[in-house]
Amino acid sequence: MRSLLFVPADSERKLAKGQACGADTLILDLEDAVSSSRKPAARAMAADYIRTARASESRPCLYVRINALDTAYWQDDLTAVIAAGPDGIMLPKPRSGEDVHTLSIALNHAEEQAGATAGTTRIIAIATEVPISLLSMPSYIASSARLAGLTWGPEDLSAALGSQATRETDGRWTSPYRLARDLALVTAVAANVQPIDTVFVDFSDLAGLREQARLAARDGFTGKMAIHPDQVAVINEVFTPAPEEIARAQAIIRLFADNPDAGALSLDGEMVDRPHVIRAERLLARVKSISLLSPAGRGSG
Repeated sequence: MRSLLFVPADSERKLAKGQACGADTLILDLEDAVSSSRKPAARAMAADYIRTARASESRPCLYVRINALDTAYWQDDLTAVIAAGPDGIMLPKPRSGEDVHTLSIALNHAEEQAGATAGTTRIIAIATEVPISLLSMPSYIASSARLAGLTWGPEDLSAALGSQATRETDGRWTSPYRLARDLALVTAVAANVQPIDTVFVDFSDLAGLREQARLAARDGFTGKMAIHPDQVAVINEVFTPAPEEIARAQAIIRLFADNPDAGALSLDGEMVDRPHVIRAERLLARVKSISLLSPAGRGSG
């Protein structure tokens, strides 16, 4: 998943626009984008949208951001949408991996009640929105076989910390948010799930988005969330490996396949060793996953 676009689940216009923008994943939002009075309608609209979209061979992956587990809404969210068959659930404001585990158990029951195949609904957790979660990051590792990704976000965390700003005047993250970002990345890799970068809130600044996405890809993130359809093309471009990167990764794999007992070898005048092989394998796995996200490979499941 290179691009994950948030769409308010109670807006037919935005739902329709979201599907046409080329995002790998749509996140149908039942949380922050929907007022309390609109949540019942949003649940019904999300379920209808998922049922309709699943009939399309070119549909994006479909996740639903439910409300946090300390609210009165989240169980009704699951009851309403799981029968429609979303690909996954985005969990906001988890306090630790125990919340992922709790959601996983709830999904077991919801799938059983809906007659869905057990274990098919994945989870992406926004792991940095409450301070206690930053002190519990190792708990996300092995928290659930359903966990597909970890992402992070500064907005709720800044409110909890009382920060006056999340960025320096030159645009760099301030210290608490660099910490949150780095912990999300390292924990995702340790958990063998996808590390996903946070949103870029100024949707009119595509140059700024590109630079932030470039830095995220440089550091190891493999996808990024979006809040506007116009951001999707930039994100997809940045997080799609370039042909020369793919060719070099393939060359590294071939080189070590031809020399299985070697510890280090020379490629185009540069020394490469086993860490280069690991990076090459991961890059080619990403390329394969991107091809599966194409209309020809996605299917309706």
